[in-house]
Amino acid sequence: MEAFIRLNVGKIPLTNDELIRALFLHNSPDSDGKSLQLRIAYEWDQLEKSLQSDSFWYFLSNEPAPSQNRIKIIFEIVAQAYGLPPGTEHDDYRIFYAFNHKFMEESSCPESLWLEIKQVFMTLEEWYDNRTLYHIIGVLIQQNTSISELREMSQGCTKSNFECKLRQKIFSLVIAPKNLSDLNTNQLRDCISNRLEELTYGTHSNKIKDLLILFNVATLLENKHSTLRFSFDSFKKGGGWDIEHIRSIADDKPQSNFQQRKWLKNCLKYFPKQKSFAVLKQEIEQYIDTPQNIDSENEFDTLYRKVLKNFGESEGDEANNSIANLTLLDQSTNRSYKNAVFAIKRQRLLSLDQAGTLVPLCTRNVFLKCYSPDVNNVMFWNKADQNGYRDAIKETLIQFFSLS
Repeated sequence: MEAFIRLNVGKIPLTNDELIRALFLHNSPDSDGKSLQLRIAYEWDQLEKSLQSDSFWYFLSNEPAPSQNRIKIIFEIVAQAYGLPPGTEHDDYRIFYAFNHKFMEESSCPESLWLEIKQVFMTLEEWYDNRTLYHIIGVLIQQNTSISELREMSQGCTKSNFECKLRQKIFSLVIAPKNLSDLNTNQLRDCISNRLEELTYGTHSNKIKDLLILFNVATLLENKHSTLRFSFDSFKKGGGWDIEHIRSIADDKPQSNFQQRKWLKNCLKYFPKQKSFAVLKQEIEQYIDTPQNIDSENEFDTLYRKVLKNFGESEGDEANNSIANLTLLDQSTNRSYKNAVFAIKRQRLLSLDQAGTLVPLCTRNVFLKCYSPDVNNVMFWNKADQNGYRDAIKETLIQFFSLS
């Protein structure tokens, strides 16, 4: 193998998986070498083909999916199990060195080593195919729990025990560092309620995102007969998803003259046709058509308050940074309307949903007001709506973490 590397000096650098492939194909036993080489080459391609699915890749990894050689993720897992040779921990070829060291052992057998790789892949494939494990493990991987740790957790236990361990791990990371088996229903409810109350946008944004992802996953798992899956690939690629205020807060008020005029133009697109809006619409159109002057700021503030009032939102009233006013949305959509009033956000989001743009299930439910106790007015998001939404999150998570 050293000679193989020397021959490549000055050429395009080889990847770990290319070097590992060479190990397998050049170290087969003489008696059955050719057939084993062909089988490994064929099965290698089949594993790579399966990993070319973005859904599978982003279930396993938070890293951007490479266009080829995705099989390296399996070799990384196996190499961690072997143990990296001393001094190679930070070397670009540490994975290859781990396999090369394994091949040099007297008891090594290429066929047995290849079987280990296939067994790791089959375990990951089994997790992916199982809808419950897919969601629970997907949440943990999204929070940077290593596959090696998950494999260790799965050793020597039944599938149901493994699932309990996974839920416990999520509870410790997202809710509280407590043992679920020590909590009765009331204590579990208190833990979750306290966690929801203490999370605040800005201060705990990453934790809020983790919790909202968990809420979506737990909601999907409530229906045992559903085939719907949380799209980890959509969440992780293309810029990811942001935390969105369901109802805009005072900090979201547009500041520059350009942003203010853009905000008013967006509002005009969604104005109801009632006569009560006619006068305000005319005032807005006149403001937009009038060149900027020293009184523009005061004029905008007056129009801003009128628009909020007409859409059922008093400036600063009831809008907050708590979990009850937050949801998930893709970054591009979020940034395009982050300071819009609830009625406009709702109409635009439903338009995206109708057009086939992926909208997280719980975000869709929020803007359809599925969690609200009173849906007489679907164009407002008030205190009662927020309380209903927070209660829905709490009850869904209680059910998810109830191990009995």
